[in-house]
Amino acid sequence: MTAARRPRFAGTTAICGIGATEFSKESGRSELRLAVEAVAGALDDAGIEPGDVDGLVTFSSDTNPEIEIARSLGMGELTFFSRIHYGGGAACATVQQAVMAVDAGVADVVVCYRAFNERSGARFGAGVQGRVPMPTAEAAQFSWYAPHGLLTPASWVAMFAQRYLHATGATTEDFGRVAVADRKHAATNPAAWFYEKPITLAEHQASRWIVEPLRLLDCCQETDGAQALVVTTLERARDLRRPPAVVLAAAQGSGDQQDMMTSYYRDDLTRLPEMAVVARQLWETSGVSPQDVQAAILYDHFTPFVLYQLEELGFCPPGEAKEFVRDGNLELGGRLPTNTHGGQLGEAYLHGMNGIAEGVRLVRGTSVNQVPSTEHVVVTAGTGVPTSGLVLGVDR
Repeated sequence: MTAARRPRFAGTTAICGIGATEFSKESGRSELRLAVEAVAGALDDAGIEPGDVDGLVTFSSDTNPEIEIARSLGMGELTFFSRIHYGGGAACATVQQAVMAVDAGVADVVVCYRAFNERSGARFGAGVQGRVPMPTAEAAQFSWYAPHGLLTPASWVAMFAQRYLHATGATTEDFGRVAVADRKHAATNPAAWFYEKPITLAEHQASRWIVEPLRLLDCCQETDGAQALVVTTLERARDLRRPPAVVLAAAQGSGDQQDMMTSYYRDDLTRLPEMAVVARQLWETSGVSPQDVQAAILYDHFTPFVLYQLEELGFCPPGEAKEFVRDGNLELGGRLPTNTHGGQLGEAYLHGMNGIAEGVRLVRGTSVNQVPSTEHVVVTAGTGVPTSGLVLGVDR
């Protein structure tokens, strides 16, 4: 990407409102109800009326049609609606779609949302063994590894994690340090499921194996809940209720030999090429570097991929994330406080949308674990799949 190709939305659009339901294990209401509550909360946070919304964006697996949300809240006509594939990898891409639509003039106010009963309803983490075989290109991939017992997301990531340990000299304690930092931050966040429930590294190491080398405390939660974000122009956002979180960069990326969570046929299983594609765009578009970032929200469905992301984003050289986390850099007071809301391990698993909201709070200066003098925050989406990311900044 050259300077001439710098997206026009960079620095001219902003997230101006955030809203969420409570995060639970049994919401007791429909996914549509959750979505409507979160969207209404985000609009109220921004000080925007539902009738001003003319765009909606979500991503795969969300069961809530855009038109149902529009009708439920009285939004009226829509001029833009979009859905993005690849599950949690699409979280930050919803914002990319929104800012592109606003910049292109096809919508003025776009709401990004995610809502599901993933604990009390369909539990993706339980695995794919109950799925009906489908003779499609998308489903055919399972025939390569399901017969060998790789049936759950944890088993798919464990293959990468084992190779990472072998190649880098990292230990499962290094994975545990990610979980400990997340839970430490969640313990002071009243919205987090694990509020007031920190863990120690010894507790992590004592937790049961799920798929070696992943333990129970390496795996994210399953959550019922919803999160929504409101996107508009920076000019309009400046006149609204809350300080805007400026979108300095937004990117998607898919790497060579990309599969869904099982890209085992690459030359190097200690790298995440899809995140490298995103990282390159984020730094080039925003004009900032890893040294200019004060905090990070890194997608933590499984702890090993946090170490991978630290390396792909340039916060440490390849193979050296283990030293980075050993030095306490993920915690408040460290070089890069990460997942200050508790992450998906500690707050809630909403496929990364709640992480974007925490990025907004950090920029606003309202996080319960606020990082002093925050100017830039990097946010990432699901890894092991085609993914996406953001750089959010303070309005100057």
